[in-house]
Amino acid sequence: MGAREQPLAPGWKMQGRSPQPSMELNRLLLLTSFLLHVKEDRASPTRLVCDNRLIQKYIMEAKDMETRVGQCQALPVLSCPAVLPLVDFTFQQWKSKLNETKRREILCDLALLVGAVAGAQGQVSEECGAKQLSQLYRHANSFFLLLQTFSWEGGHWEPSCSPHSMEQTHVTSIFLTYRQLVQGKLLFFFEDLAKVLCKQGQGDSKDPPYEAR
Repeated sequence: MGAREQPLAPGWKMQGRSPQPSMELNRLLLLTSFLLHVKEDRASPTRLVCDNRLIQKYIMEAKDMETRVGQCQALPVLSCPAVLPLVDFTFQQWKSKLNETKRREILCDLALLVGAVAGAQGQVSEECGAKQLSQLYRHANSFFLLLQTFSWEGGHWEPSCSPHSMEQTHVTSIFLTYRQLVQGKLLFFFEDLAKVLCKQGQGDSKDPPYEAR
């Protein structure tokens, strides 16, 4: 039984197929799926930022997925290594960046991570590992789509960046990288946005007003 085909993240094209629905429609449908996933009936990007319990929920889920995949038996060594983003950073460097710069940096990391998960899915047939990879794909791709609704600049995000990367042949390394990204850059980014979006009467910010498109 062949592996179920996963939807591509925005910006990635597949050759030899009939035209796909517009990018705007794809983003709307997938963002709706994300909001339903977190079970927030009236959720919005602003609420996802301002309710710290939600990002903490995703950190716990990232840890759980990492633990569960580590318990899978007979995980293969990837014959085609996964290309993963290097997500380490120093807090001082992070503080010096504008929120839009941070957003684009995380999008680059997520684009590479989503591609790595998709590549690993084609190499892992064992049920336990395949199930965890499928869940990881949904989570990483949901964040990838969500961050594209946050913008301080016009136009669509294009996958033109070249994040620092490394090659790994162990499936568990993909889950480790995702957990580090959510627990690190993504958490701090949401905390930075909360300072702008969640407090009325805030003083001047280095960033222009937030726009959800």
